[in-house]
Amino acid sequence: MTTPPPARTRARSRAGLVAALLADDGREAWPAAAAARLDGLLAALPAPARTGFGAAAAAVDAYAVLRTGARLDRLPVSRRESVLASLAARPALLALLDVVKVPVLLAAGTERMLAGRPSPSPAAPGTGPSDPPLDCVPSAEWPDRATADAVVIGSGAGGAVAARTLARAGLRVVVLEEGRHHTTAEFGRRAPLDRFADLYRDGGATVMMGSPPVLLPTGRAVGGTTVVNSGTCYRTPDRVLERWRARHGLELADRTAFGADLDEIERTLRVATQPLDVLGRNGLLALAGADRLGWRAGPLRRNAPGCKGSCQCVVGCPAGAKQSVQLSVLPEACAAGARIVTSARVLRILVDPDRPGGPRAAGVAVRRPDGSAFELLAPLVVLAAGALESPALLRRSGLGGHPRTGRNLAVHPATSVAGRFAEPVAGGPAVLQSAGVEELHEDGILIEATAPPPGMGSFVLPGLGRELRAELEGADRLATLGAMIADRPGGRVFGSGRPLLRYRLDPADGRSLLRGVAAMGELLFAAGAEEVLTGLPRAPRARSTAELDRILAGTTARDLHLSAFHPTGTVALGADPAVAPASPDGRLRGVRGVLVADASALPGCPGVNPQLTIMALSSAVSRSAVERGPDARS
Repeated sequence: MTTPPPARTRARSRAGLVAALLADDGREAWPAAAAARLDGLLAALPAPARTGFGAAAAAVDAYAVLRTGARLDRLPVSRRESVLASLAARPALLALLDVVKVPVLLAAGTERMLAGRPSPSPAAPGTGPSDPPLDCVPSAEWPDRATADAVVIGSGAGGAVAARTLARAGLRVVVLEEGRHHTTAEFGRRAPLDRFADLYRDGGATVMMGSPPVLLPTGRAVGGTTVVNSGTCYRTPDRVLERWRARHGLELADRTAFGADLDEIERTLRVATQPLDVLGRNGLLALAGADRLGWRAGPLRRNAPGCKGSCQCVVGCPAGAKQSVQLSVLPEACAAGARIVTSARVLRILVDPDRPGGPRAAGVAVRRPDGSAFELLAPLVVLAAGALESPALLRRSGLGGHPRTGRNLAVHPATSVAGRFAEPVAGGPAVLQSAGVEELHEDGILIEATAPPPGMGSFVLPGLGRELRAELEGADRLATLGAMIADRPGGRVFGSGRPLLRYRLDPADGRSLLRGVAAMGELLFAAGAEEVLTGLPRAPRARSTAELDRILAGTTARDLHLSAFHPTGTVALGADPAVAPASPDGRLRGVRGVLVADASALPGCPGVNPQLTIMALSSAVSRSAVERGPDARS
């Protein structure tokens, strides 16, 4: 007998697992198509994630052979079902099976969506929304040696504002971005899941290792994570600004001055309260439940004037309504003379060690996708690569010697629940993140109504086989809520190449997450939900608040499906040189000519979606550098 090649064996294992999970009986085409879609999704993930999924699929396949004498892809639906039921009877395997389900559900949801839609007519070249002009140059076309007055590493929330501020002050500014430039027209031509892998670092599968491990997705594109965030725009709470001033000596967090920066950023992004006409039923149900409970809630403020309700914010707005910085701030920076080099990974910051007064930044060394390199010489370097990449870059540059560099990683840990309603929730215009419930916000818990992009439900539905298939087919009756908390910084970024992330969830933060789950369940029942899906493998459903309370009484935060957002704090600003790698006005300690102007500069998470906070801080830091003049920017 000829042995199949390993690649074919792995593909058969994946296909068999998909067929088993989705109870594929061959009567519809989309379950089989989901296997091919899954292969494309896995190809974009980091090697450990691909290997892990492959190992899980192979193990299930081997178990099927031991139990039945045949591989999963050779078994009829009923026999596949019995194999999965046998595995699910082992409590220790339930969490693992739920992890495996996530990419399968994403692939299946996309294929179901596409199967139910007529094929779109191909768009004529040049049609679709037009974006404001940007002076973008692919790194392949950039010279091997060039000069500038300032180089900005990263084009997200912090980097875009710094580039605009410095360019408007008359400096020759070059922005370096590791990702590429995506246009609004491109977003409209591709399915949401197909865009996902291109727009996120690691295909959206960045993980903080710990107990439990926590998913931490971040964007990689011109515009950074602002391209793929929800568009929710909270101002920095006054209590947070006061804490930063009192504990960390950040005078730039003065309520009046920082408030003026927030005002200007809001005007640039055209922030306004989201109108009800495109809020979507998910958000309206959240508001109705809050109203019945007497809780504080309302439509969120967002940077999306003219939102069409496509619900695709996290994979690039196909209408160009969300004012990500590549549509708002960066065009203004380019109009003032800034240039953007794309597909450019900064290898290290160049330092002249022999300058009078001590070491000084001299520019950056950069790598192109083909492995070739170029140098960009500049006396001012703005670090805006994000809270995960900035510490690694400093270490590669010999500038990561401060003992707190990479420490103090703070995030917003989050979890979600879903309520099943008698009538459809999905369908029609909707906003991905539509309503905010602030009843528990002063206790560090913020609840937001969150609807997934079409075909991309991220909630882990219960069941396997026919049960899971039925849940997937009835997902249009689910309303989803998410709760995020302001954590006690418990993470650290290791390494100088690919960052290694470790995170310890503080026990008090775990209790806050469980309290958030209870509150979301109460809210959904108040809105009329027939049952609440908890996301807990051992107790996936509750049909009353009392039942949910009983379930949560025996639950720990380790049992929850956790993700996290908004990493901050890893190159924090502060007055105490022993604690903060950067000075209160953003100057990196130990070298002259390097400014820190991204999320890593925040002393901690602000407790709200942080885009406005990051942009206002970058404005203050870069404006201060301009005011000090070229001889005093270090």
